[in-house]
Amino acid sequence: MNILKPQNLHIQELENKYLVHIKEDEKINYCNFENEECNNIKLYEIEFDHCKFNNICMQNGTLEKITFRDVVFEQCNFSNTEFLETSFIRCEFNNCKVSGCNFAEDRLYNVAFIETNASYMNLSMASIENILFKNTGLKSSYFQETKIKNLYFENSDLTGARFFKTSLKGIDLSSSKIEGIAISIEDIKGAIIDQFQATDLLYLIGVKIK
Repeated sequence: MNILKPQNLHIQELENKYLVHIKEDEKINYCNFENEECNNIKLYEIEFDHCKFNNICMQNGTLEKITFRDVVFEQCNFSNTEFLETSFIRCEFNNCKVSGCNFAEDRLYNVAFIETNASYMNLSMASIENILFKNTGLKSSYFQETKIKNLYFENSDLTGARFFKTSLKGIDLSSSKIEGIAISIEDIKGAIIDQFQATDLLYLIGVKIK
């Protein structure tokens, strides 16, 4: 596993800013956003480089054509927020809530989700590369026609997750929960599971355990 962390965040002191004051098409560099509630916010064509978000509540927001590059999110709540045509490059979500978030058709490159609630997350038709889900809840999440390269699950909860035309070949699921996972034989082929998880996939061949 070689996932790049956010780079150069400690080169200079971060300037404190507020999301509600950001204007369209603005470029934000080396800034800190902290203890702000901005539910239902709408942001368009913003670039965030080398920034930190700490204790930000941004539920039901709409972020379109946004780039997050070398950004750390700590204890933030983005529940049910739409990320449209958005890119995340070398980012970390630590102890955050992204439940119900829409990342469909987004690009995620070198992104870690750690101890984060990502239930009902939608990554359909997204392009994701070098992605880690560690101690993260992904219940009923959606992966439909998702382009995957180097995807890692560590002690995560994929209960009821849905995979459609998204191959998990070579991906290790053995430390995670996969009860009720919805997936085809073609997509699960080549994935790594343990012997106990095999019973969760028997429905794929039409058998039941008595």
